[in-house]
Amino acid sequence: MTLTRRVLLGTTLATLVTRTTSIRAATAPQLPEAPPRQIIAQKATLRLLPSLTAETPILGFDGTAPGPLLRCKLGEDLAIRLVNQTDRPLTLANWGLRIPNALDGVAPLTQQRVPPGQSFDYHLTPPDAGLFGYRSFVAPDAGDQLRHGLYGAIIVDEAAPPAADNDILAILADWELDPKAQILDTPKPGESLATINSKPLALEQTHNPGSRVRLRLLNAAAARLFFVAFDGVTPHVLAVDGQPCSVFSPVGNLLPIGPGGRFDVIFDLPVTGGPARLVLHETGRADQPLIIFKTSGDKWPNMPPVAALPENPLLPKAIRLQDAKSVQVSITGGGAAPFNLNGAPAKAFGKEPLFSVKRGAPAALSLVNKSTAAAQMRIHGHAMRLLHDLDDGWDPFWRDSVVVPPGRTKHVAFVANNPGKWAIEVLPLDVPAADMVTWFAVD
Repeated sequence: MTLTRRVLLGTTLATLVTRTTSIRAATAPQLPEAPPRQIIAQKATLRLLPSLTAETPILGFDGTAPGPLLRCKLGEDLAIRLVNQTDRPLTLANWGLRIPNALDGVAPLTQQRVPPGQSFDYHLTPPDAGLFGYRSFVAPDAGDQLRHGLYGAIIVDEAAPPAADNDILAILADWELDPKAQILDTPKPGESLATINSKPLALEQTHNPGSRVRLRLLNAAAARLFFVAFDGVTPHVLAVDGQPCSVFSPVGNLLPIGPGGRFDVIFDLPVTGGPARLVLHETGRADQPLIIFKTSGDKWPNMPPVAALPENPLLPKAIRLQDAKSVQVSITGGGAAPFNLNGAPAKAFGKEPLFSVKRGAPAALSLVNKSTAAAQMRIHGHAMRLLHDLDDGWDPFWRDSVVVPPGRTKHVAFVANNPGKWAIEVLPLDVPAADMVTWFAVD
């Protein structure tokens, strides 16, 4: 495919869906007239490394991992029919979409499991532009479903996208395999194969010198924190977890991306000199080139300075922390001790919510990690602010998850403006079988 100047022409992932999603109130949308986009969950195989003698059996949407890219313009509807041709119950959940609760796809909290041989329709109206993701989420097996390949990306395009010469989607994942390339039933922390769009590292790209790249990064790993370093280019972050932010360059040109995390980054390729590249840089693991950008052909004219995306007008300008409902979420365990959430196992959703809050009211969570592993906590259906450790200010961007180091506490706040039963995921990192869940109610 030939790339044209200033035109966004798809991504390194193949299937694009041109029907799209609309801004509406949080009430149920009208059904679109066109038939839904059908996605079939089924068994398949992947050759994850050329050196492997066998292909790896997976579960994939449309028989591949990542599944098909769902892409849409802000202001239209997206209808999806999940067809389950696997031998296990599934759903179609998401990373980051602030949609009505009944469509969140978390079983058994917001819907019933979709049994083998059956289907379920999702009529989505995402209110926000940005990079999101989809997955199956059936507690307590959500992590295992991710490890087997049931994930994909959703892009909701802005009404006026920023100027860029290349729009690239990079989905990171890791696979825990035995010597015969089979997915391990019991993953071993630290022993996994990292891939990009289910291809071996590194992905190579060749573009014109000086051309501008918009790179969308999504971590689809079940429990692995990726550190992505930029070498030879200056990255400018446009959005975090799908939400626009003030443009900034990360400290040390290094982005930490937790499971389900997304970053929207823009940068200009070098005019002269060696290739630019992205590198996986993780403690205890050897550095690995992730993407190598080479340049060839005519130099593109200089682009204007990188500008911020428009602020999301649907997110609150301020959060009344003095009026917020305060809740503590505490993780314990690690080593030989089982992981617990607020003193009890949490492999399934309890009958009672962790807390309830009135619609439109603020909530503040203290995320206390008393375990031996770094942990990630994610809330569904909302965007939250990470509060500064020493005062009541907050980071200049929204997010739907936060990583808490062992022995540390992080504070987040959000406005509970989406009614329903919403999941909170608690995930000790690099401990794939230890994910925990709870929920809160917005009345």
